[in-house]
Amino acid sequence: MSDTRNNGRSTDGRFGKGNAGRPKGVRNKATQAVEALLEGEAEGLTRKAVELALGGDVTALKLCLDRVAPPRKDRLIRIDLPQASNAQETVALSEAILRQVAQGELTPLEAQPVMAMVEQYRRIMETAELEHRISELERASR
Repeated sequence: MSDTRNNGRSTDGRFGKGNAGRPKGVRNKATQAVEALLEGEAEGLTRKAVELALGGDVTALKLCLDRVAPPRKDRLIRIDLPQASNAQETVALSEAILRQVAQGELTPLEAQPVMAMVEQYRRIMETAELEHRISELERASR
């Protein structure tokens, strides 16, 4: 058994029993200090930022616009994909996505998460197929 040091960690670097580190929901001291400093000032600060933006301050304008209409991280894409009802048919899904990238209809960055979803779908379908096969084999062996 490893002995526990003064910091609550054992010699192998793990926290000892009952010493799991910072409790959930506890913020660090810097965050608490900033919140205390700004407490009750949000309305005034917002008003001042809007006044500066209306006065032509480009940085304040950007700050205000980013709050009103934040920049989009991604865009909605609509693509036609063949239907797949088993793991083997997901190959056609992958080919359709690659074709759309090759034709410039999707960017590689847009296609990547779609391909990840197709792969996850393939794994789910494969697992379901294997489960069905095992059930059939077990039923046949009885």
